[in-house]
Formats: sequence, structure tokens, C-alpha cells
Amino acid sequence: MSAPNLLQPNAQNQYEVSVEDLPLSCPMPQMSLWNSHPKVYLSIEQTGEAKCPYCGAEYTLRR
Repeated sequence: MSAPNLLQPNAQNQYEVSVEDLPLSCPMPQMSLWNSHPKVYLSIEQTGEAKCPYCGAEYTLRR
């Protein structure tokens, strides 16, 4: 049973994030963690893009 406010981790391959989401981690804080991979922090500030080494999710920074 998952909480209704949490996003399903690894549910999609691309996410758009904003500066409010920094520092960026995968899975993100609003995702349920019990069925995901270990949390990893992703460097996105310089290039505007990052890819998770565990699940392959791609993140784009909305500026």
C-alpha cells in the first residue's frame, strides 16, 4: 500500500525538474522509496541534464 501523495519511482523515463528540486536525487523525495534503488544525488546544475546510473531516468532542469 503506497501513500496517495507519493509518485511511483521509475514510472517514467524522463522528468522535468526545477531549481526548487535541487539538490537533485533519484528517487526524488516525493517518490516512494520502498520499491526503488538506493538514493543517488545527480549533478544537473551545469549542463541542465542528468541521467540516473541505476534506473536510467533522465532529468531536465527547467530554468
